[in-house]
Amino acid sequence: MLKVFIADDSDAVRERLHELVSDVEDVTVIGEASDGGQALEGIEDFRPDVVILDIRMPQTNGFDVLEGLQGRGSPTVIVLTAFAYRQYREKCLEAGASYFFDKAAEFERIAVVLEELRSQAEGGTPLCRLAFR
Repeated sequence: MLKVFIADDSDAVRERLHELVSDVEDVTVIGEASDGGQALEGIEDFRPDVVILDIRMPQTNGFDVLEGLQGRGSPTVIVLTAFAYRQYREKCLEAGASYFFDKAAEFERIAVVLEELRSQAEGGTPLCRLAFR
C-alpha cells in the first residue's frame, strides 16, 4: 500500500485529490494539511511514501516544506501548483521535488505517477527520487 499525504490550501483541490487517489489501486491518503506548518507536522507523524504539495500556501509555503524535508530520507514529492507558478519548476527540482505539475492542465497525470510509484514499491524497489518531470 502506497501512503500519500496531501498539502494544499484549497479544500476543493484536497477533495479532488482524495477522489483521484482513491481511484488508484493500493494507494491511500493517510493525511492532509492546508498550510506548510501542518504539512511538516503531518509528514513527520504519518511518514508517507508520497507527498502531493502545493507551492503557494498560507504561513509556511511549499518551498519551506521542501527545505524541511531535506536530509531526512524524505518521501517522493509531487508538486502540484497553479500555472502562474511554473517559473518555480527549477527551484522545486533543486529543493528536492521529483515531479512538478500544473493543477489546471496536468492534474490527472498524478494518478499515472502514483501507479508507477506503487509498481516500483511492489517490485521491491525502494521509492527514491525519480527523474524530475
